[in-house]
Amino acid sequence: MGLERLLAERTRGMGVNAIREILKVVSQPGMISLAGGIPAAESFPMDILKELTCRVIDRYGSSALQYGRTEGFAPLQEALVGYLAEKGIHTEADDILISSGSQGVLDAVGKVLISRGDRVAVEAPTYLGAISAFNPYEPEYVRMDTDDDGLLPESLESILRSGEVKFVYLAPNFQNPTGRTIPRARRQAVARILQTHDALLIEDDPYGALRYRGSDLPPIKTLAPDHVVYVSTLSKTFAPGLRIGFCVAPEPILQWLVVVKQGIDLHTSTFNQALAAEYLTGGYLERQLPKILDLYRPRQEAMLEALERYFPPGFRWSRPDGGMFLWVEGPEGMDMEAVYREAVRRKTAYVPGKFFFTETGEGSHTLRLNYTMADEATLYRAVKILGKVMDEACGYSRLPRLTTASSV
Repeated sequence: MGLERLLAERTRGMGVNAIREILKVVSQPGMISLAGGIPAAESFPMDILKELTCRVIDRYGSSALQYGRTEGFAPLQEALVGYLAEKGIHTEADDILISSGSQGVLDAVGKVLISRGDRVAVEAPTYLGAISAFNPYEPEYVRMDTDDDGLLPESLESILRSGEVKFVYLAPNFQNPTGRTIPRARRQAVARILQTHDALLIEDDPYGALRYRGSDLPPIKTLAPDHVVYVSTLSKTFAPGLRIGFCVAPEPILQWLVVVKQGIDLHTSTFNQALAAEYLTGGYLERQLPKILDLYRPRQEAMLEALERYFPPGFRWSRPDGGMFLWVEGPEGMDMEAVYREAVRRKTAYVPGKFFFTETGEGSHTLRLNYTMADEATLYRAVKILGKVMDEACGYSRLPRLTTASSV
C-alpha cells in the first residue's frame, strides 16, 4: 500500500529537528557533546524530589492523579502569579495557560495564528524549535536583522511598515542560539513599535533566570502587555522531563490556545503540575536557582577561556551574561557542517549554525556551543579538540596558542 499518498499537504513543510538528529549521533560512547541545549543532570533537585512527592500526595491525594482542567492545575496557576509578578508581569491565575513545555505553546500559536503564506517575522538566526513548530502551518518567514545586542528595532519597524505580519517571534534573554540579550532601550523601542503598528509579539523566555552577571531586564510583556504573548518554562530551573511550560496571552488568543490544547493533549500532567506548584510555593526554587547558577557560571567561563586559547585567528564568539550557549562565527566561506563531521570523528560535537536560519545558505560559517552538560576540564579538552579541527580546516598549523579574538 502506498501510504505516502495519504500524507497531508502540510507535511511538505515539516522535517526532522536537526538538533534532535545530531543528538542521536553524539550519544555514542566517548563522545563529548557541546551540541544539545540540555540542562545538566546535576542541576536537578534530586535531594528534594521525595519530599516534594510526599507533599503532593499529602496535600492533593488522588486528585493529583486525575484528569484536570485544560487551562492548568489551579495551585500551579496561582503559584505562577507570584512568580511572574517578580518579573513585573502582573496577571490573574485564569490568564495563565499551563502547557507541555514551552514547545507546546509554540505549536499551539502556530495552529491558532498561521495560515499558509502568512508572514512571520523572526530573528536571523532564531530558535530551531520555533521554526519546527511553525513550519507545518506554512508561513513565509521575514528576516529581522540583528547585531551583537540582538534585534535591531529599525529592522522591525521597516518590516511592519512593509506589509501585514501575523506575528513577531523573539527570545530577548540569552537567545538560543546566540546567547544575545536585547538591552533595555531596545526593548522599549520594540514595545513602542508593536503598539504603533498594533502588532503581536511572541516573547519566548526559557533562559531569563540563568543570569550569571549583571541585572535582570524587564520582559517586553511589561512594556506592551496587550501586544505580547509571554512564553516561559520551568525546564531550565526545575526539570525538563516534567514538561512544565506556560504562557500569558491577551484574552482572545488565550481562549483559542486553550481550545487547541484540548485537541492535542487535554491537559498537562496533573501530577507534574502539582510537583511544580509545591516547588514554587515551598521556596525550593529560591534555594535551587543559586546552585544552578554556581554550576553553570564556571563552565561558561571555562569555555570562554578555552576559546581564547585554542581557536585560530579569524574566529569570534558571543560573551553572554547568562543562558546556555555561545555563538561562534568563523571566516566567511567555511562550511561548519562539513567541519562537524570531522569533529564527530574525533569524538567532539557541536551544532552547525545553518540550522538556525530560515534562509537557505545563510550561516554556514557559524556554530553553536553548549557548556551546561560537561564539567570545566571536559569543556577545556573539547574546545582544544575543536580548535585543532578548525585550525586544520582553515589551513593553520600552530596549537595551542593565545589569540586575541573579538566578541560577537
